[in-house]
Amino acid sequence: MMISKPWIFERQELVRFGHCDPAGIVFYPRYFEMLNALVEDWFTQGLGVDYAQLLGPRRVGMPSVRLSADFKRVSRMGDLLTQRIAINKLGRSSLGLTLQFDGANNDEDGCRVAFEQVLVCTSLDTHKAQPFPPDLRAALERATGAAV
Repeated sequence: MMISKPWIFERQELVRFGHCDPAGIVFYPRYFEMLNALVEDWFTQGLGVDYAQLLGPRRVGMPSVRLSADFKRVSRMGDLLTQRIAINKLGRSSLGLTLQFDGANNDEDGCRVAFEQVLVCTSLDTHKAQPFPPDLRAALERATGAAV
């Protein structure tokens, strides 16, 4: 399953023993941990905005306000997942993302899980929405321009 917009960030992650439940498949909360790590890496590596600095000294939060998941196929220990991000909406203080984890092991190719996520830029001091900082806004606009 591909989306209509091109992917703007991609990486691979190996499914490990710790990701799996007694049935031998990825325990679904682990997908959400993988998703969060992917978004953090995208900010730092893909956008060039250090996520740890953003949340730490800069006191800018990026909490999820909406998150949905569509589980398509199981993933097992040893599977290599290709994790991808696309921007589907950029607002003044909100960001809509489409994310997908695909696998390509043996006869189980294709989408394992697809997410729709909305992040909101907030002040970690007031916990209220605020506009994206100028450097983050510029990075997001560059990414959005590349995705059109």
